Amino acid sequence: MLFRKGGIPLNTLSPSHPARILLINPRFPESFWSFRWALSRILPGQCALNPPLGLATLAALCPERWAVTIVDENIDGVPLSPEVDLVGICGMAIQFPRQSELLGYYRRRGYYVIAGGSYASLCPERFTQIADTVVAGEAEYIWPTFCDDWEHGVPTSIYCETGSVDLAASPIPRFDLLKLDRYISVSLQFSRGCPYRCEFCDIIVMFGRRPRTKCPKQIGRELDALRAVGVNNVFFVDDNFIGHGPKAKGLLRYLADYQARHQYQFRLGTEVSLNLAEDDEMLELFRLANFAWVFVGIESPDKVSLKEAGKIQNTRQDIVTSVRKIYSYGIEVQGGFIVGFDNDTAEVFEQQRRFITATGIQVAMVGLLTALPRTPLYDRLQQEGRLCPEKNHADNTSVSTNIIPKRMEYSVLVHGYKNLYRHLVSDHSIAERILSKTRYLDRAIYRNQYSLMQRIGVVARLLLYGILPGGRRRCARFLATLIMARPRLWPLVISDWIVGLAMNDYVQRRFNADYSRDHHLMRGTLAFIEKHCRACLRRGTLVIMVTPVTQTARLTFTLRGPIDQLFFTRGGKQIENLLRCTAVTVTLRIESLGGNQAEHLAKLLSRLSQYGNQLSVQLDATLQQILIANSSATYLVLDDI
Repeated sequence: MLFRKGGIPLNTLSPSHPARILLINPRFPESFWSFRWALSRILPGQCALNPPLGLATLAALCPERWAVTIVDENIDGVPLSPEVDLVGICGMAIQFPRQSELLGYYRRRGYYVIAGGSYASLCPERFTQIADTVVAGEAEYIWPTFCDDWEHGVPTSIYCETGSVDLAASPIPRFDLLKLDRYISVSLQFSRGCPYRCEFCDIIVMFGRRPRTKCPKQIGRELDALRAVGVNNVFFVDDNFIGHGPKAKGLLRYLADYQARHQYQFRLGTEVSLNLAEDDEMLELFRLANFAWVFVGIESPDKVSLKEAGKIQNTRQDIVTSVRKIYSYGIEVQGGFIVGFDNDTAEVFEQQRRFITATGIQVAMVGLLTALPRTPLYDRLQQEGRLCPEKNHADNTSVSTNIIPKRMEYSVLVHGYKNLYRHLVSDHSIAERILSKTRYLDRAIYRNQYSLMQRIGVVARLLLYGILPGGRRRCARFLATLIMARPRLWPLVISDWIVGLAMNDYVQRRFNADYSRDHHLMRGTLAFIEKHCRACLRRGTLVIMVTPVTQTARLTFTLRGPIDQLFFTRGGKQIENLLRCTAVTVTLRIESLGGNQAEHLAKLLSRLSQYGNQLSVQLDATLQQILIANSSATYLVLDDI
C-alpha cells in the first residue's frame, strides 16, 4: 500500500481529505535570456521574463478538490518542508541539474515526487531513477489519469502521451496561482507543432509536424482572465504561431476585434517562421491585432547552410528584405542565429556580424549548433561519430557544444563565437543596429506597462547605470540614436539600449573573464573582511577558504556561530561588488548563527538577490527556514550540512 507524507494511506483519500500538491519551476542558470542586468538595475519590480505556463495549465488539470500551489524558483524560494502530499517538478534541458537536485531533496524527505516538462518528455529515461513518476508528453489526457490513479493508490512509474492531443481539451491556466506582476510578460499558447523539418529542432519530435490549435474563443477566455488582473504584455509561446496559416489568420482577426473592443490593452509578441514576410494579409492582421514583435529563427544568411539544416522556408526570399518588410508593418524582429553548421567555415562569424547589423536586430540570440537527443541532427552526428557526449547539449548560447564541427577546429568555433558576441554587444554595434532598424520601422506598436514616474525612473537608471559609465563615446552614440530616430520611436531606442547593455554585461562577465583582475578584486574583498572581522576569525566562528577553479575562483565563507555585524553590512557590500564585477563564485556555508543574526543574514541575501547564479548557500537543517522567503536570492544547496 502507498502512503503519502504523514502516514495516511493513499486509498483513503476522499473529498474530505483533498490531495495537496506543490508544483515547482526550477531556477534557470544565467544565460543571455536572463537579462540579469536589465531586471536587477533598470526595470521596476520584475524578476523574470515569463511565468511557467505549463505548471499553470497542469494546475488547471488537477481535480477541483485538490489544493494546488505553484512556486517559480526564479522569483521565490522553494518551501523546504511544505505541507503537501505530492511535489511535481518540471524543467527544460537547461534546468535538469537543478530539477534533479530538487527531486532528490523532496524524495529523501518522504514526498511523492513527479518529474515532467520538456526534458522529461524528450529523455524520460533520465528521470526513472530519481522520480516516483515521470510524466512524458502533453499533459491534457495523461495528467488526469495520474491524478485518478494516485487517489486510488495505484500510480505507475511513467505516464507517456503517445497520441495527438486535441487542444480543445486544454483548460484556462490557473493564472491566479502565479505572481504575474513579477514578470515582464505573461505566456499564452495558441498552437503546438510545426510543419517544417529543421534538422536540429526537437519541436516536431515532441509535438509533430501537423500544427494543432485552440479555437479563438478559448484564447479570448484566457485574455479575459489576464485583462481582469491588469496584464498588458502577452507572449504567445507557440514555436511557430503561423504554422497553420488559415487558423492563424482566423485567430488574428478575432484578436484584432478583441483589441479594438478593449482599447488595445495587450501588447503581443510571438514566434513565427520567416515566410510571414511573404503574406501581406497576415502582416496586416498582425499589426491590427497589436503584435509589437516577433521572434524569427533566421539561423544563417547562408542558403547552403539553411538547406543543409532543412530550413528551406528561409531560402525563398532575401532575408534582409524580409526582415525590413516586417519592420514596415511596425513590428519588431528578434532573431535566433546559429554558427557551426557543416557548411560553416571561419568566415561565418564575420558573415553573421554583417548580416545582423544590416537587419538591425538587437535581440540577436546567436548559439552554437547543438545536437539535442532524439533530433535528426543528433542521430546523424552519432552515426558519423561527431558527438561529444560529455559536452553541453542544454544551452546553445553557452561557450561549448556537443558537436565536432566539420570545416573548422572546435577551438576556432568557440573563439569565433566569443568574438562575434564581443562585436555585437559593443556600443558601436548597438547604435548601428538601432539606426539600421529605425530607418525601416516607421510606426512601431508600443504600449507602456509602466506609469509616468516609472518610465522616468527607467530612463534615469539607464543613464546612471548604463550610459554614463560608458564614457563620452557611449553618451555620444546614445544621443545620436535618439536624434536620428523619429520621436515616436524613442521608446524603442531606449528599449534597445537596455537590451544591448544587458547582453554586454553578460558577455563581459562570462566571455571576457580576466583572472588577474578577478583575483585582485577578490584579494581586496578578503583584506577588507579580514581587517574588520578579526575577532570572529580568531575565534573560528568565521572561516574563509579560496578554491581556484578554471579561469576564476570560488570563495567560501563558513559561519560557525556569532560573527561581527560588519560582515553582513559593509562586508556584504564588498561581496556584492565582487559578484557584480567578476566571475568569482561565492558560497555561504551557515553551520550556526548567533542571537538575531538570522535577520542580518536574510537582509544580506536580499541584497545579493541579483547574483544568484554566482552565489550559493548551504544551511544547517535547523536554519533552513530562514531562507524560505529569501532563497530566490541564492542557489540554495539542498544537501544537509
